[in-house]
Amino acid sequence: MAKASETRGGAVALSKEGLPQWLAPVVRAAETVEPIQLSRFLPPENGSGRQSAVLILFGEGEGGPELLLIERAGSLRSHAGQPSFPGGALDPEDGDPHTDGPLRAALREAEEETGLDPSGVQLFGVLPALYIPVSRFVVTPVLGWWREPSPVDVVDPNETARVFTVPVADLTDPANRATAVHPSGHRGPAFLVESALVWGFTAGVIDRLLHFAGWERPWDREKQVPLDWRS
Repeated sequence: MAKASETRGGAVALSKEGLPQWLAPVVRAAETVEPIQLSRFLPPENGSGRQSAVLILFGEGEGGPELLLIERAGSLRSHAGQPSFPGGALDPEDGDPHTDGPLRAALREAEEETGLDPSGVQLFGVLPALYIPVSRFVVTPVLGWWREPSPVDVVDPNETARVFTVPVADLTDPANRATAVHPSGHRGPAFLVESALVWGFTAGVIDRLLHFAGWERPWDREKQVPLDWRS
């Protein structure tokens, strides 16, 4: 069996060896999807934007496949209280943003935010880099398999309010899907799961992953939910 995130010559390697069969559609999607199929917001051609990475970590719980998410602290200046994948900006020590830098950053940030043991994570794919205009982040989504799960929880409450997992079955359940309506009028996919409204960049990536992996089920796109749905 392959070791999780094997390191050779200082590089964090991707490995598809030993992955569960149910992840095969995700592997195929990562290998074939085009950037414009994931989002209309793509990195600026002039190379501007702050390089960052997120970890899309698949595990297997009692209810089957699941994803690891965090809820950002309500005191943060940006994305306060918003559920998201673990992740953040690349540090200089992470390395080249065009090679293994995003892999290192995704694992490092996930460890800092959730306390997970990165040695139990097997990175198996990378999605095309996307852009978040409001924060000017160029985000590389890194795909991982939680081969050897470790305890996770909030590490710094000033950064993270909650760490939780969401069953993929709940994400594909039409009853949990809606279209989020931003005060600006922007609309995008959303998921009402685990007492949280997942929207924005995170929901958009999950939505596209479910679609291209063939896991998406028909849902009511006319069902709308405001961002302050709990108030």
